[in-house]
Amino acid sequence: MSEYDYDLLTIGAGSGGVRASRMAAQTGAKVAVCEEDRAGGTCVLRGCVPKKLLVYASEFASHFDDAQGFGWTVGKSHIDWPKLINTKNNELDRLNGVYNRILDNHGVELLLGRGKLIDAHTVEVAGKQYTAKNILIAVGGWPVLPNVPGVEHAITSNEALDLPELPRRMVIVGGGYIAVEFAGIFAGLGVEVTEIIRADRLLRGFDDDLRVELEREMTKRGINILASTQVQSITKKDSHLELTLGNGEILETDCVMYATGRAPNTSSLGLENAGVEIDEKGASKVDEHYQTNVDSMYAVGDATDRVCLTPVALAEGMVLVQNLFTDTPNTSLDYDNIPSAVFSQPPLGTVGLTEAQAHEKYGKIDVYTSRFKAMKHTLSGRDEYTFMKLIVEPESDRVIGVHMMGPDAAEILQGIGIALKCGATKAQFDATIGIHPSAAEEFVTMREKRPESGEA
Repeated sequence: MSEYDYDLLTIGAGSGGVRASRMAAQTGAKVAVCEEDRAGGTCVLRGCVPKKLLVYASEFASHFDDAQGFGWTVGKSHIDWPKLINTKNNELDRLNGVYNRILDNHGVELLLGRGKLIDAHTVEVAGKQYTAKNILIAVGGWPVLPNVPGVEHAITSNEALDLPELPRRMVIVGGGYIAVEFAGIFAGLGVEVTEIIRADRLLRGFDDDLRVELEREMTKRGINILASTQVQSITKKDSHLELTLGNGEILETDCVMYATGRAPNTSSLGLENAGVEIDEKGASKVDEHYQTNVDSMYAVGDATDRVCLTPVALAEGMVLVQNLFTDTPNTSLDYDNIPSAVFSQPPLGTVGLTEAQAHEKYGKIDVYTSRFKAMKHTLSGRDEYTFMKLIVEPESDRVIGVHMMGPDAAEILQGIGIALKCGATKAQFDATIGIHPSAAEEFVTMREKRPESGEA
């Protein structure tokens, strides 16, 4: 009989935690997962899923406008925000039920309550202590608010998903993908949106051409972007909020949303009781096998603050289980060429190196770009462009970066991601027959190098 209650006890029933728990249980391990909220985690309850559903809803306004160019007469329309939130929440309830069934069907015990570490093998949940041979930290991340006077009057992405009513005016502070996505959502739903960023452009860390192109398209959609701007304070008035900006300007709005960063949700977890080392943001430090400095303790996903993407957390959870409970130890995850998307409007898809990263790594590179109006908009009349970019290392002819802005960017870049993972060359792209007429075919028909390609 084991000296522990469980072979694996996971703290957090989000994507990474549920995947690791059920995969471990499939090997015959005795597994439990504790959760203070509902099974599903950030992605299902407060992130990817509800946000994408709201993106879909917000796109209908432009669809209605575009329909006229195709001969459709569309009557006056309006958004029923409470109905949208209700149907969105019904879907989240359904998904939460799916996650609960997944755990139950695989024999994983769900412990309700926030887990707190007592020592390296003991977790307390709702006043009861449980022991485990291995403990997995999979608590995800949480929005962080800056130290700005009056910031208590602001909301985060969590609250933005369940506002009781749509504001007439909204300020979104931040230039990352969460801020950009919510700016598109609320602008599409008819809200007057201003986005405030400290940097000179949106989406720091993305390819510079994508940043320029997206900012141009967002501005066309009526989003007011205030670059190189900081909020000094927020003041609540009787009927609105006032933001004092760094230049002394006063900006009136009805709602302020901050999307200026997230941090691992590890506070009050008791990591110090187990001796787990964390960094300045509270992230658990782990090796390539997701083991912390404590032999029995592991961490995956946003709790490690490395690559904060749901599919990465899923993959990390699977690798962890392979190492702990199967005959394939020392398995690790390849973090190169991870495709990602921003569900902005229009959306972005990207995989591989940015142009700046490619220059830094290889020096000489070849760059191919294409900017065109999508076929749909030749009839809709919408002033919107699609942008695509290929980055090639000339010595090997290998494609090392692919970037796109335009409809279906995420769907297209998923397939391109497979090609880059396989080490595809530009010659192989060129030899591939395109699907016509489609935007995707542009990736296999780009022949002219951009003149300024070459040394950084």
